[in-house]
Amino acid sequence: VCEMCGYSGSINTFFSRTKRFCSMSCSRSYSSNSKKFSILARLQGRPPSKKAKVLNKVNKAPPPPVATEGYKALLRYEGFEHDSSHDFWCSLVLGEVNPIGWCAMTSKLLVPPQDVKQTIPDWKAYLMLKLVGANTLPVDFYSKVKPDALPLPLGRIPLLRLPHATVTLRSSQLTESMKPSVKVGTRVEVVDPKHVSRTRVANVAAVVGGRLQLIYADQSDSPDNTISDFWCHTWSPLVHPIGWSFRVGHAIKAPDERTSGVRLGADPDAECAPQPRFVYMDGGFFEKGMKLEAIDPLNLGSICVATVQKVLLDGYLMVAVDGSTSDNTSDWFCYHASSHSILPINFCKKNNIPLTVPNGYDCRTFSWEEYLEKTRAKAAPARLFYTDYPGHGFCPNMKLEAVDLMEPRLVCVATVRRCVGRLLLIHFDGWEDEFDQWVDYESPDIYPAGWCELMGYQLQPP
Repeated sequence: VCEMCGYSGSINTFFSRTKRFCSMSCSRSYSSNSKKFSILARLQGRPPSKKAKVLNKVNKAPPPPVATEGYKALLRYEGFEHDSSHDFWCSLVLGEVNPIGWCAMTSKLLVPPQDVKQTIPDWKAYLMLKLVGANTLPVDFYSKVKPDALPLPLGRIPLLRLPHATVTLRSSQLTESMKPSVKVGTRVEVVDPKHVSRTRVANVAAVVGGRLQLIYADQSDSPDNTISDFWCHTWSPLVHPIGWSFRVGHAIKAPDERTSGVRLGADPDAECAPQPRFVYMDGGFFEKGMKLEAIDPLNLGSICVATVQKVLLDGYLMVAVDGSTSDNTSDWFCYHASSHSILPINFCKKNNIPLTVPNGYDCRTFSWEEYLEKTRAKAAPARLFYTDYPGHGFCPNMKLEAVDLMEPRLVCVATVRRCVGRLLLIHFDGWEDEFDQWVDYESPDIYPAGWCELMGYQLQPP
């Protein structure tokens, strides 16, 4: 097998005493391009011009990626030139592709596609012309993308701009992803979906790609013969270490008297929910009664008129939607002051987003100035909100996989409907617009196309 072009043949027909190359041309090309351009050197990186071999019963000529989308590449076999009729999608992370030279190193036969033999009579010369000096996958490619590493949430993966409108990733970022920081059996505190103003203790039952299946410690309110659980990401603002509620002053439903007084650090394995951004309180901070706009935690496609109901420690706030039907505190929701789900007044007006107003008001004629005067309240100063926008690369109509946060065990095929600063309006393909959800571009609940396949997690089709 030629070490330069991968051609297989009889050893008696190979060139030189070492029989490493099929021709003098391959021998010279290998020497002149050693380490820098040789196929076996496997240059780092893999933009759409890189070459790769695809595993098949008979290894066919290496196709260059036509495009990369998420964890997948659209490939075209060498020899088809501008003919796209045989293009096919292939996973980049499940062992289906190999660097140029893999066949030579593993004594596999490399042959042209059957349809190409008739149009390219001198296949060896054609292959040498195409592959000499071509880039290929790095030799340690699969060690960088192995599934036992935890891929970064989509917003934390730098995006490549491609001709097709689908979110993609940069493979080097996968090596920077962390191992799951929360182990099975770890106890955590998580928001109670039936009573969002409080948390409850849960145990981690499973970890899939950084997503946690949590089993509530107290199952007394579960239907007979069922076990209540909840899914969220390790980095979700909904999950906290044991003792967090006690420390910041948040309500918690404890399964017994002992748990309600557990201090922070009682479970050192619960390294979940990275520390939120530090907030500076000099010169004023949020106060009880201040008005703002906020994503409704019970209807994530809606941005509502809201009020700060309580200021907790460490920069956390209890926020309630104005005009909510609850006559107690059960629909208050905890946001950190640095959260991008709370917004200054008139944010919706400036960005042409429908604002959900309290009962008795018309969204078409609603005026914040009149509302503040009527309720004798003041708006939260705009300087208190974190509205930084470094740019993210997302565009409308990009495809991705997204968690349905109202049913968080489901990961669905989705489309970016709108981009407003840091916020993305996610539309679930095949569903009505009323199910759309606003998320921050760094949300741990959006993933590149192919994430579910990589993790072995069920993807919900349109």
